[in-house]
Amino acid sequence: MTVTAPEEIADLRRTAFGVAYRMLGSVAEAEDVVQDALIRVHDAAREGEHIESPRAYIATVATRLAINHLRSARVRREAYVGEWLPEPLLTTDVADDPAAQAELTDSLSLAFLVVLETLSPEQRAAFLLRDVFDYGYDEIAAIIGTSEVNARQLATRARRHVEARRPRFSASDEQRDVLAARFLAAAQDGDLAALEALLSDDVVLRGDGGGKVPALARALRGRGRVARTFLAWAKLGARAGAAVRPARVNGQPGAVLLDAVGNIVGVMALEVAGDHVVGISSVVNPDKLGHLGAVGDMRALLERGRR
Repeated sequence: MTVTAPEEIADLRRTAFGVAYRMLGSVAEAEDVVQDALIRVHDAAREGEHIESPRAYIATVATRLAINHLRSARVRREAYVGEWLPEPLLTTDVADDPAAQAELTDSLSLAFLVVLETLSPEQRAAFLLRDVFDYGYDEIAAIIGTSEVNARQLATRARRHVEARRPRFSASDEQRDVLAARFLAAAQDGDLAALEALLSDDVVLRGDGGGKVPALARALRGRGRVARTFLAWAKLGARAGAAVRPARVNGQPGAVLLDAVGNIVGVMALEVAGDHVVGISSVVNPDKLGHLGAVGDMRALLERGRR
């Protein structure tokens, strides 16, 4: 079976990227996997290999390639400077089935992908294929290269681990967006009391600068500490002429931070549960922002803000 129509190729690309990005948390690495997977599908079809389902075939190839990428990336990530956060995506919510869309976007959240980082490559693959993409255990076993019994055990162990640490998304998209708007307004107004009121007692603030630009060395926890730190960031950015543009980041409410000429210097995602922000993830590592547009100089922005 050949795959030549543009819409067929686009569909295969989406399928492969959806698997690879969730596995790797890296846009660049996921794109590499997608390109390699598409080439393999094309070569298999050209050589006359019977491909009953191109989507299933490319998902299989993408998963196997991603597992190999994860194994080779482990040493690099262990040596990463500061907190490691996934490369952010700017997303939109467009789907005929809102419930299905909510499930898919929640599985894209930065916080969720951070939890997946604690799993082995095989556990991550088994969990995602089963719980996000609804594959059968027999299919998962064939993809990973193990027995069906072991595939079930991998998914079960991963699920227990994830459920114990999974982000607490219990608000609707509308509630999340309203709370995010109030949060950004309080930060812009410099209103510490209003900001604290929007944060949960155990809120966590994470920052990823990758050693390239200043960022938190480790996560901050607690309403008071997080509110004061975030407000200090907001004041510094305002003095430097930075702008904050609300955005949907990995399916969650967030914002893009722009310098005075409109270049991207950071992306932030909020985790909302009920009436509070329970987590804030800030990615300022320039190496993780280039796929979103022109990247500005965060160090220069901070220097201007301190003058």
